[in-house]
Amino acid sequence: MNEKEKITRTKIFVQDILAEAEKGHDWSHTLRVYTNALLISKGEEVDAFVVQLAALLHDIADSKFHNGNEEVGPLKARNFLQSISIDQEIIAHVENIIRYMSFKNTLEDQSAAFSSPELEVVRDADRLDAIGAIGIARTFHFGGYKNRSMYDPEIPPQVNQSKEAYKKSSAPTINHFYEKLLLLKDMMHTPTAKKLAEERHDFMLTFLEQFFKEWNG
Repeated sequence: MNEKEKITRTKIFVQDILAEAEKGHDWSHTLRVYTNALLISKGEEVDAFVVQLAALLHDIADSKFHNGNEEVGPLKARNFLQSISIDQEIIAHVENIIRYMSFKNTLEDQSAAFSSPELEVVRDADRLDAIGAIGIARTFHFGGYKNRSMYDPEIPPQVNQSKEAYKKSSAPTINHFYEKLLLLKDMMHTPTAKKLAEERHDFMLTFLEQFFKEWNG
C-alpha cells in the first residue's frame, strides 16, 4: 500500500471504531479535526503523513471514556498502524501526539513532555473544534451526556486546576468555558490556527453574554 491507500484504510478503521461514540467525539469530530489539520499544515514544515494519521487516530479511545486510562488510545493506534505496515518511527511519533495533545496535559509540568511541529498542528486542529459554534454545541452535548447542570451561580469556575482535579470535575457546563474553552485562543501554536481562533473565540463571548442575559431575565 502507498501512503494514500494507508490513509484510506485508516479512515475506514476510525469510522468503524467511532460508530457508537459519544457524538461530540465521533467520526464527524475526527473529520473536522483532520480537515483543520490539513489546512493548518499548508503553512507549516511538517510530515503531512504523520499529521494525517495522528489527526484521524487521536480520539479512537479518549481516556475520559476509558476510566481515565491515557494509554488505551496510543496502544490502539499502535496496533492498527502495525497492521498496515507503518514504519516504527512513524508509529512512535503518532503515539506520542495522541498521548500528549490533550488540554489536561498542559495542567501539569511540561518540561519532559514530547514536542514536535506535527503535534502542534494536530493539537491546534483539535482545539479549533473545541471553540466557536461547534465547540459550544459539543460542550453542551457532553454536559447532557454526563447529566450536568448548565449553570449554577453557586459553583464558580476553577481556573487553576491540577490535571487530576480537571479530570474529576463534574462542574456545570458553563464553567467549562472559563476553565478551558476561553483559554484556547491564546494556546494556539500556528499562525493559521491563531487567526481562525479569533472569530470562534469572539463568538463564544457573544454567546456567554446572551446566555447570562437570558438566565438573569
